Amino acid sequence: MDEKKIILYHGSKEIVEFPEIRTARYHKDFYFGFYCTVYKEQAVRWAVRYTGIGKISEFEYIPNEKLRILHFEEMTEEWLDFIVACRRGQSHDYDIVEGPMADDTIFNYIQNFIDGKITRAAFWELARFKRPTHQISFHTARALAALRFVKGYEVRDEE
Repeated sequence: MDEKKIILYHGSKEIVEFPEIRTARYHKDFYFGFYCTVYKEQAVRWAVRYTGIGKISEFEYIPNEKLRILHFEEMTEEWLDFIVACRRGQSHDYDIVEGPMADDTIFNYIQNFIDGKITRAAFWELARFKRPTHQISFHTARALAALRFVKGYEVRDEE
């Protein structure tokens, strides 16, 4: 049986051959995890955001139906509520979560919604014209086992 392999990209300041779940100072969209995307351009933006030079780590991902996966096709009410909970520090028991990313602009809208500065309706009005994004986050060792490192390379901000 031919397994479906998906190429994923991780952008950061270093090449990551052996992914791990790291806790950080701030909670991420889908809580603590190892984050990748199917969009190479988005991974490049992640990689170069601080110094203009970064690294891309490329992985093959083979979906495993035995894992507990939450998938958001698009920004929905459920997506928004899940991100708000995760950003507030509420953990979950999914191995993998996949869906749109709350980029810096969307994150500001979410923070304004959390803080009560804008309504839910205002959030959706502001968020609807943003370009498509994608993230897939791996939250357990079982999930990380579905990744195989392919290669890593340097990228630069061309602006």
